[in-house]
Amino acid sequence: MIRNFNDDISTPDKFVVTLELVPGRESSGRTIDTITGISKDAYADGRITAVSITDNPGGNPALSPDALGHEILDDGMDVIVHFTCRDTNRVGMESRALQLAHMGMKNILALTGDYSGKGFGGAGSPVFDFDSVILTTMLNDLNKRLIRAGHSSIFITGCAVSPFKYTEAESWVQYKKLERKIDAGASFTITQLGYDIDKYEELLLYNKHKKIETPALASLYLLDKRSARPMHAGRIPGVHVTEKLFKKVMQEWEVSSEGMKQAIERTARLGVVLKGIGYKGIHLGGIHDSFETVGKILDRMSEIEHNWLDYIEEFRENEPNRFYLYKQPETAKTVIPGKDTIKVKIAENFHYLFLRTAHDLFFDKRASLAPMYKKISSSLDKSKTSWMLKAFLEDPFKKMMLSCKSCGDCGIQHVGFLCPESGCPKHTRNGACGGSNDGFCEVNTDKLCVWVRAYNRMKKHGETEKLTREFVPPRLWELKDTSSWINFHLDRDHQKPLKPPARML
Repeated sequence: MIRNFNDDISTPDKFVVTLELVPGRESSGRTIDTITGISKDAYADGRITAVSITDNPGGNPALSPDALGHEILDDGMDVIVHFTCRDTNRVGMESRALQLAHMGMKNILALTGDYSGKGFGGAGSPVFDFDSVILTTMLNDLNKRLIRAGHSSIFITGCAVSPFKYTEAESWVQYKKLERKIDAGASFTITQLGYDIDKYEELLLYNKHKKIETPALASLYLLDKRSARPMHAGRIPGVHVTEKLFKKVMQEWEVSSEGMKQAIERTARLGVVLKGIGYKGIHLGGIHDSFETVGKILDRMSEIEHNWLDYIEEFRENEPNRFYLYKQPETAKTVIPGKDTIKVKIAENFHYLFLRTAHDLFFDKRASLAPMYKKISSSLDKSKTSWMLKAFLEDPFKKMMLSCKSCGDCGIQHVGFLCPESGCPKHTRNGACGGSNDGFCEVNTDKLCVWVRAYNRMKKHGETEKLTREFVPPRLWELKDTSSWINFHLDRDHQKPLKPPARML
């Protein structure tokens, strides 16, 4: 009998356990045999609802989760396939989705993905044609098409969220993007990895405040000295291991048997605490050798789950200068919103005000001069002289102000009048990815995340609610190297008015 992940996450009072498996750069052999062996043992154990399979983690090549997942699914274990936007464009992603549908692989974790790593001959070219919000929208649209075609098996799409953000800007844009993912059709969430129980709880408080009822699974990881080192150093995007915890783990693993014992105990304790505070389940990672370790963790959880309150203080990190979306007053039982001190440089503020004013004057279809701009654009377009406007006015201005990439489908108004193409290595138009660290970009670590900059400059003017307020469609590649100004006024870009639905007969 095949396990059913969707049934389990939809069942009240059912605590769900999923297990993450990580394929290597092999098509067969010991690593693959180990993974399939863990999956078979998990199925036999009966406490694992589904295994999830990563999609080229770290941007490095590995065996496709689709091929491996299909083999595991045939053995009866339900599978969650990680689906990233890094390696293929929208055509390739839709083709892959159809392939997954054909193979009966319906549980998808939609991710923007890590930045590209190294493959044959060097670093790979990052694609990022979509972000995770657009990918979720595409999968939801494909669901509707499959249903109309008479198919009963449809995608169950989930999303990731990282509560482990320690500036106000990062926290705010991360949760707002979560809302966009859920609006797009995500039906479950899995957190990024951390060890701060107040941040885990923050997500639950946010969901309660926003009346989000989507089931949330919390990520756990069997932390050993091999994994703790890159996590502590910030080499795993979005994952946080403090200096205090890192030193503790290194000390524990001075004797390997003691290190493993403590790693299992820590994982089990955090697991029961997360169950106690209200998570729907846990998503367990860091298991690479055998299922035996998973069994020990789950056995220990069963032994201590009634005493979960005894362990909660172990996971309060109390690090200085960290932002929490909600703060717990010492003398009250209610939470209050947190606030961070945000300073915006004069040049940054001027840049925002100048471009916002220019946008309101020249790129608002409700403006009184909008009909005239449209007429001028139409005239330049018909006479084939629009290149002059682009070459002598638009390009110099936008390259100086925005490092414009001449995409022809401008999205600066969605990102605080910063360019999502030149400013974000992943070209995200619907909110930040989960890889930033202390406000800085995952890829360009010496630069602030473009979404952090957008939040900071907009907060100064009380306009943050405009940020990620609405779904932003994907960039139109057919407009590349054309005038975005003319495209806007002639309703060619992604901001064109939606056509009313055809009247049903």
